Amino acid sequence: MSILEYNGAAIIGMAGKDCVGIASDNRLGISYQTVAMDFKKVFKMNDKLFVGLAGLASDVQTLDQLLRFRMNLYELREEREMTPEVFTNLLSNMLYEKRFGPYFCEPVIAGLDAKGKPHLSTMDLIGAQAAAKDFVVAGTCEGNLYGMCETLWKPDMEQEELFETLAQALLASVDRDALSGWGGVVHIITKDGVISKELKGRQD
Repeated sequence: MSILEYNGAAIIGMAGKDCVGIASDNRLGISYQTVAMDFKKVFKMNDKLFVGLAGLASDVQTLDQLLRFRMNLYELREEREMTPEVFTNLLSNMLYEKRFGPYFCEPVIAGLDAKGKPHLSTMDLIGAQAAAKDFVVAGTCEGNLYGMCETLWKPDMEQEELFETLAQALLASVDRDALSGWGGVVHIITKDGVISKELKGRQD
């Protein structure tokens, strides 16, 4: 088993019409043993930017704290909020700096750019970026997530439809993966604010 699969995760970022969504499961496990059902994997960086971290739980929390520190420093120095593009490059550089002893995390970045358009990107554990116009996924059930997202996604979805698509894709995918699940959380980022909803999934 890969170290990236040790704690289990499922994260999706998906684009809609002038909105973007990010969803994750809640499970924290040690291999096949469930330890907690409320483990946070998606973190709010600012009102227009979220990051999901799939991988080793200790590195997920370390990276969250480090990213917060670097973002606060940027905002103090620049006197403006970080855009998703800048944040993606910052995170990519942070991961690449540690390439010989990497953080075992695969990030998913979802946000709205300066024009209010969706920004989606993901990267591997050493910071190789991959941007997308439709959706990005990470975690232990990546294959399931790709299959569900390719089936359900369509261009220019409104907020409600984007939420429904994300929720259905996440729940159907984690049901077929023993390392992720136990419900989830979906965040929809719009120009007016963030809508967050919790999902109830199978508890087995």
